[in-house]
Formats: sequence, structure tokens, C-alpha cells
Amino acid sequence: MKIQIGIASQLLKLLDERGEAIKEYAISSSKNGVGEKIGSFRTPRGRHMIRAKIGGGMPVNTVFVKRRPTGETYSKELSQQFPDRDWILTRILWLSGMEPGFNRRGEVDTMRRYIYIHGAPDGTEMGKPGSHGCIRMRNDDLVELFEQVETGTEVEIIESL
Repeated sequence: MKIQIGIASQLLKLLDERGEAIKEYAISSSKNGVGEKIGSFRTPRGRHMIRAKIGGGMPVNTVFVKRRPTGETYSKELSQQFPDRDWILTRILWLSGMEPGFNRRGEVDTMRRYIYIHGAPDGTEMGKPGSHGCIRMRNDDLVELFEQVETGTEVEIIESL
């Protein structure tokens, strides 16, 4: 299995061993565009891998802060209580860059930037950039993807797909 993410198309494709698409999912990448530098709040490009899978077995809409479940479940009321929170929900696929000097180590390290594929509130628009650098997905889509990939799965983020 391999994952390809297209920034222009705002699509995540799950590919089989032959490189053929098994499934496509709408995503939302960074509202600031692409870029690898720490502090840029942009989506990093290039070859990555899933370094860690977090949240397996947790209920849909589980709220995570710093990769830990808070004990909260996302709701409209919680959203109104914390209107500026960047919601990380349901599952986390933590990415690590595989290209030293481009998306790994130093000022461009994807893992040190805490770039994830993660769930988002149900009302979050997909198919349009809107995140702070991560790849947002619909919760049900993320649960499905999470069950099909393993730690070490390659994730390629490219501008056009």
C-alpha cells in the first residue's frame, strides 16, 4: 500500500502494490499552500512515511491535543466554547519526511513540525485548502484509511495529481 496526496486536486489516493488507486478521499491541506519550513504552517511536499498511528479504537470525534485524547468528544457546544481551537479528531497518522534536507532534519523536518493526517469536524469543508499544515479528512474516511495502512506506509505529497 501507498498513499498519494494531491494538493491541486485536494485528493488522497490509497494505492495498491501495483500503484493503482483502490480508493480516493477528499482532503483539506494548508490554507497557506505548500512548504517545508518549520513555522510556515504549510503542507510539506515529497516522500513521507507514517511514523505512528494514534487513536485506534477510540470513538469517532475523540478530541486530541498533543497526540493525546483529552477525554472530550467534539460537539457544536464544545466548538462554541473553544472557537479558535484547531480540531484534531478521531485518529492521527503522524508523518515523517524521508528526504534529508527537503522534509527531514533541520528546519524542514515534517515530524518535528507535527504534520498529521487527521480527522476534522463534520462541517469542515473538504476539497479546499483550510488547515494549518496538516491533511484533514472526514472522520469516517479517516477511520477507513487508518484500518488499511500500517506504520511505515509511504505517503507522497505532490502538488498535482
